Amino acid sequence: MEKEISKLRPERIWHYFLEICKIPRASKKEKEIAEYIIKFGKKHNLETFQDGTGNVLIRKPGTKGKENIKSVCLQSHIDMVCEKNNDVIHNFDKDPINAYIDNGWVKAKGTTLGADDGIGVATELAILEATNIKHGTLECLFTVDEETGLTGAFGLKPNILKSNILINLDSEDHGQIFIGCAGGKGTTVSINYYKENVPENSVAFKLTIKGLKGGHSGDDINKGLGNANKLMNRLLWNAADKHNLRLAKFDGGNLRNAIARESYAIVTILKSKKEQFINYVKEYNKIVKKELKTTEPNLEVSFKQTDIPEYLIDIKTQNDLLNALYACPHGVIEMSRDIPNFVETSTNLASIRTRDNDIFITTSQRSSVESALDDAVNMVSSTFKLIEAKIEHSSGYPGWTPNPDSEIVEITKNAFKKLFNKKPLVLAVHAGLECGLIGKKYPKMDMISYGPTIKAVHSPDEKININTVEQFWKLTIEVLKNIPEQK
Repeated sequence: MEKEISKLRPERIWHYFLEICKIPRASKKEKEIAEYIIKFGKKHNLETFQDGTGNVLIRKPGTKGKENIKSVCLQSHIDMVCEKNNDVIHNFDKDPINAYIDNGWVKAKGTTLGADDGIGVATELAILEATNIKHGTLECLFTVDEETGLTGAFGLKPNILKSNILINLDSEDHGQIFIGCAGGKGTTVSINYYKENVPENSVAFKLTIKGLKGGHSGDDINKGLGNANKLMNRLLWNAADKHNLRLAKFDGGNLRNAIARESYAIVTILKSKKEQFINYVKEYNKIVKKELKTTEPNLEVSFKQTDIPEYLIDIKTQNDLLNALYACPHGVIEMSRDIPNFVETSTNLASIRTRDNDIFITTSQRSSVESALDDAVNMVSSTFKLIEAKIEHSSGYPGWTPNPDSEIVEITKNAFKKLFNKKPLVLAVHAGLECGLIGKKYPKMDMISYGPTIKAVHSPDEKININTVEQFWKLTIEVLKNIPEQK
């Protein structure tokens, strides 16, 4: 299948994308991909260096006749979200991404594809290599750890970049130009528990919720997708109340910026309530499948009898946990009053992990309004303060305020209209982009973000539309050709 992908156009983008797919690049583990990019820069005799955070910067002189136009920085991140289906054997630290073509899309077999933002990285490399593209001085910035902490953007020094304009290649809808984004914070919770013995005459079950689409906690939060953690907690809460269920383990979700796709729990039930409990789980499966039939057609709630666990979570902590998780908000909190159909504020109940004597809960909040972001953080925090849990917050990242007088926005709109004979949509995005942090350090830099169409990012269903990659390439080349001279 690699041979078929290598024949796609633009050939050099797909060449580099396949090269990138072979290199492990989980967040905070970007050493190999950074070394690959540094080697590329030196091979092409381009000014190349790596900063103390791990970001790589490559500079390319302007082509003949373009030496005096404004300099442009193309920017993308080199890490990827590493998600896979539970039945797939894949080690993201060493195994290549197995990409293939399916009906006009490039996908990966059972894992995330890494088109977010591998396609941006591949595009920068293809432009740096090219000798037939007209452009002024280019800076290509490859940042690290965007997905789990925006570490590269946080660590970028304010005197590194020399460009007047920044084009972020990390958006996922061709035909849409983004000029603003939400800011965000993470709220993590830890709950200590005591171990209790399993009552006599008990049976144990493993409960599993799977088949959900998952997706990006910013881009997809308003699409009515199911959250496996919320669905599992609903099952447990009702079963604890009606069938005296006891909880030994609750694990679900993974990354803070991904909607939970799968969740499982180890529970015990008295033998006398076994049949009632089984019937309840079967009925619950029917109920939630009916509720989510449109957005989650593959949702499945299943159970199987398993070995009795060594211990249970103490009953007080169990009750506190299930009540707090039920009350904890997830999803859209507020739609924008200024931009039609735009999510202003949201929160994501991302992951739950049971470890020795502790339960860890990860959530993330986003908003394009700073005060509303603080309110969402407080809303989640107050839920867990009621059970006296330990709560911590990340430092967060700033939003990106739209610039109504942006020159690069007008250039890109005109280029899009010229190429495709229609106007692009100019929007803000609810997801976080590195533009917010970069703009804070380079306040005079004119910025924009766009990209080809990528669906189901941060999930194993991630896919990139082949036709839009070529359109994305043409747009980028046209924009670079039309950057004006310095005034």
